Amino acid sequence: MNALVVGADRLGKIPELLAEYGISIRTHLSGRDPSHQRMASGLSAGIGIVILFTDFLGHNVMRSYRDAANRNGVRLVCCRRSVCALRQALGAVCCRDCRATDGEPSAALKPRAGSSVVSVRFRSDCAH
Repeated sequence: MNALVVGADRLGKIPELLAEYGISIRTHLSGRDPSHQRMASGLSAGIGIVILFTDFLGHNVMRSYRDAANRNGVRLVCCRRSVCALRQALGAVCCRDCRATDGEPSAALKPRAGSSVVSVRFRSDCAH
């Protein structure tokens, strides 16, 4: 799955973590450049998930990317820029091994009704 990552000047070990979940970074925008702060044209083709690092972005920038993700039916993950926070968010969204009692993935890739923002539900028995 290809990701659009918005926020942060440097990603550090985040690309390695994303690779564990089968996600590759197609585009990384720092969010500082004024041209990066509006997502008017929509997302490029092939983007399967948008990751916003909330501690680097303002509310209007986040709203712009959230709306673009909703328009394109793309999943959205919002968290702080840290490996731990991203692992926790992705564990709730993309964990391949977790299964709920009904055999369905637990919150994995299941957006709330009318939104592509995933409702985070944590499982204590997850291996991630």
